[in-house]
Amino acid sequence: MTSSATHLFRLARWGITLARRRALIGIEDDPNAPAQVRRLARMARLATLTGKSGQRDYAGAFRAIGPAAIKLGQSLATRPDLVGEEAAHNLLSLQDNLPPVPFSQIEEQIVSTFDQPLDALFTHIDPEPVGAASIAQVHKGTTKDGRTVAVKVLRPGIREKFARDIETYEWAAAHVEAMGGEATRLRPRLTIANFKRWSFSELDLRREAASASELAEDMAGVSGYRIPEIDWDRTNGRVLTIEWVDGIKISRRDALVAQGHDLNAISNRLVISFLTQAISGGFFHADMHQGNLFIEKDGTIAAIDFGIMGRIDRRARQWLAEILYGLTTGNYKRVAEIHFEAQYVPSYHSVGEFATALRAVGEPMRGKPVKELSVGQMLDGLFAITRDFDMQTQPHLLLLQKTMVMVEGIATQLNPEINMWDTSAPYVREWIRDELGPESAVADRLKEDAQTLFRLPDLIRRIEDRFPAKGGAPEAAPLPEIPLMTERSNRNGGGWLGYFVAGAVGAGAVWGASFAGLI
Repeated sequence: MTSSATHLFRLARWGITLARRRALIGIEDDPNAPAQVRRLARMARLATLTGKSGQRDYAGAFRAIGPAAIKLGQSLATRPDLVGEEAAHNLLSLQDNLPPVPFSQIEEQIVSTFDQPLDALFTHIDPEPVGAASIAQVHKGTTKDGRTVAVKVLRPGIREKFARDIETYEWAAAHVEAMGGEATRLRPRLTIANFKRWSFSELDLRREAASASELAEDMAGVSGYRIPEIDWDRTNGRVLTIEWVDGIKISRRDALVAQGHDLNAISNRLVISFLTQAISGGFFHADMHQGNLFIEKDGTIAAIDFGIMGRIDRRARQWLAEILYGLTTGNYKRVAEIHFEAQYVPSYHSVGEFATALRAVGEPMRGKPVKELSVGQMLDGLFAITRDFDMQTQPHLLLLQKTMVMVEGIATQLNPEINMWDTSAPYVREWIRDELGPESAVADRLKEDAQTLFRLPDLIRRIEDRFPAKGGAPEAAPLPEIPLMTERSNRNGGGWLGYFVAGAVGAGAVWGASFAGLI
């Protein structure tokens, strides 16, 4: 297990990097941030002799820290409640691209993981990558049977580096959450836990291949949206081989227009395909940024890169659909009721007051194209509501929130006049009618009651196992409670002081080492 001193040294080094780019000033000035964290942020800024005035380069800071930080920064771009609106907006520009590693290392990865020479698998692989991201890089290749493919290979040592960094993220999040107050409501530990699960899934390319295959089955009946075919014979945990996509990146608006594509139709198709995945299937592509979407000659949207996928269970999807439909129709009372039914809002609050708060945010957005909306004002309003009504962060919906932001951004670039509510409403209305109508409700009730009936015998057996008949041995005496040293330290007030002093010493050591040219 990594020592606290190691975690503190890493955090101090990262803190210096963030402070030099003024990326900690938002935390330093945030009255909702724990006082200990604000003091450490100010200490890091002063240690680097950095003033408050000047550009705040959040994206550059995360990029300088390393691959795991790049992925974390992209996740935090959807959490203005955690990092602030300015930081979230800046992090949206954080591109996941790094200088490529030499092809000799890529070849070594392929050969070692398949235990076969390269020419036994491929006729040719272009040494120049078509893309180099923080986790892997992609090369164009040709298989022995003449098919053109994309070969995605993990960077050497990337799994180990992610594991080290995420361990420190977990350590830091646990200590911040223990400070209480707003830090506890925002649940940073669960945020990092979700980030860890997404990252480790992305680091197993077999999982990515399986996700692509599953999504292809789910979307088989949806016209105009396609998933490339997986080459399973040339895929394992460190190498993914997938059909090559010939198309124009969805970000190249001028090229799409020149080829005669209907941008309005593409933007609508993108929104509907996302809703189909998220609401109908509950399994969605959660990394739908511009570099992962291509438009083929016939206008079909072809998606790639399935390392990050999201899942939502059926009940949560029903709540989500009703919330979306309530917002599109202005039925704020029903939206408020769903938040209470889902236990997103504690029951001691008023449904009516929550509905009024939602109306104050929702009414200015209705009937307007995205380009006329003040996203900052909307987010300020939404996060003020969550704070006022003691809503805890819902980590299981973070991927959905992130993807919705991506989809909206791409759709708006294609068609600045698109109205997301109007585009979504017909689909959501039809799904609600099919899934929440009386026939569906009766069928669900019959199914649930039958399943409950069939579980009764097993339930009785488990109760008997838990509470067996008394035997000949007497019951064990209760054991005394023994307080742990860490708990005693915190009760005596020494815990956080120790961390604060250690943090100061660590920051000073890193500051001195940085000026000495050691780091």
